[in-house]
Amino acid sequence: MSLPCLGNGPDVRLADLRGPLVLNVWAQWCGPCREEAPYLAALAKSGKVKMLGIDYDDPRPELAVKFAGEEGLAYPHLVDTDKSIQRALKVGGPPLTVFVDGNGAVAYVHRGVLTSQQQLDQLLKDKLGVTR
Repeated sequence: MSLPCLGNGPDVRLADLRGPLVLNVWAQWCGPCREEAPYLAALAKSGKVKMLGIDYDDPRPELAVKFAGEEGLAYPHLVDTDKSIQRALKVGGPPLTVFVDGNGAVAYVHRGVLTSQQQLDQLLKDKLGVTR
C-alpha cells in the first residue's frame, strides 16, 4: 500500500519502511492528537529515530499542513483520506502510534493519546531499545 505525501512529494510505500521508526496516525480535527503533538515534535528534534506522520480521515488536508507547521512536526507526513490503513493497523481512530523495528516489523501499537514525554520515551526504550 502506498500513500501520497501531505503537501507535496512522492508517494510512500509503507512496506518499504524500516526502523527504528515511530509512525503516528493523527488528524488536525483530533483534540488528543493536538495534545500529544509537542511530545512527537520533541522526539523528532532529537533525531534518535525516524518519524512519519499519517494524516488520517481528514477532510481538510490544508489545515493539516498548517497544524503540522505550527506544532513543529518537522518530519514527513502522508495522507490517508480513504482510511486505507484502517484494516492493517486496526485503526479505530486517531491518535495511534506505531513502533516499527529495524526489520520493518510492527513492534508495538499504542492506541490513544500519548500523555507525556516520559511515556513516549519509555515506549521507545521498551519497544525499540532506543533511549533519547
